[in-house]
Order: sequence, then structure tokens, then C-alpha cells
Amino acid sequence: MTERAEPTFEQAQAELEQIVERLERGQAPLDEALKLWERGESLYAFCKAKLDAAEGRVEELARRAEQSRPTNDTA
Repeated sequence: MTERAEPTFEQAQAELEQIVERLERGQAPLDEALKLWERGESLYAFCKAKLDAAEGRVEELARRAEQSRPTNDTA
């Protein structure tokens, strides 16, 4: 994503979906198809990194929630 403002996850996902549709139709000339493929790879990596970060954050929040629960020591 050179010289572009960083997109939101949703914007990147939508653009990636459009690229996949264009490539699947097979109507882009070779040079354009290669550029689309490269852009798609970049968007995929961006989306994967965002999802991985979100997953890590959710796991951390779940750990915090578990640690803050009162224990039942009435055995």
C-alpha cells in the first residue's frame, strides 16, 4: 500500500473481493492482471495482519475477564 492512506479492514477486504472477481473473469490483459495480483497479495497480507491482531486482542481480553472472575472456594 505505497503512497496511499491505510485503508480500514473493510475497505481492504472490499477491494480484495473486487480484484478476485476481475481476475476470475479473466478479462484483464496480462500486465494488468499481474498488477492486480500483486495488489491482491498486499491487501491479503494487510487483512491477515489485522485479523491476527484482533484475535490476539480478543484472547487477551478473554484472559483478563477470566482472571477478574470471583472464585468459588466453597468446597
